[in-house]
Amino acid sequence: MEDIYFPYDQSDLSGQATAALGRDAELLREILREFPQLQVTVEGHCDERGSAEYNIGLGDRRATRTIAALAQLGLPAAGFSPVSYGKESPQCTESNESCWSRNRRAHFVVRARPTE
Repeated sequence: MEDIYFPYDQSDLSGQATAALGRDAELLREILREFPQLQVTVEGHCDERGSAEYNIGLGDRRATRTIAALAQLGLPAAGFSPVSYGKESPQCTESNESCWSRNRRAHFVVRARPTE
């Protein structure tokens, strides 16, 4: 699955992000059909700029917006959980736009649901 990338300080999906999300939705639909016990977490991430508090909120908006878009594509929103890491879990640690753009993302983590 592809990460979904966002413009600086935004949680709206670009055309490129929407296309990637469409491909992810097709794959997730197949995976969840075959393995309905799986749980999908959508992680919201930000670049290093801005306060930790602000970026936690922005990361949450990114994760939540990604889940809403998946629901619009026919996937059950209840099967997805948002989590925000803000700027605390960067994919790249250099201080330049190329790196920052890779950190502004929604990332999917698929795992088995805990047994009760």
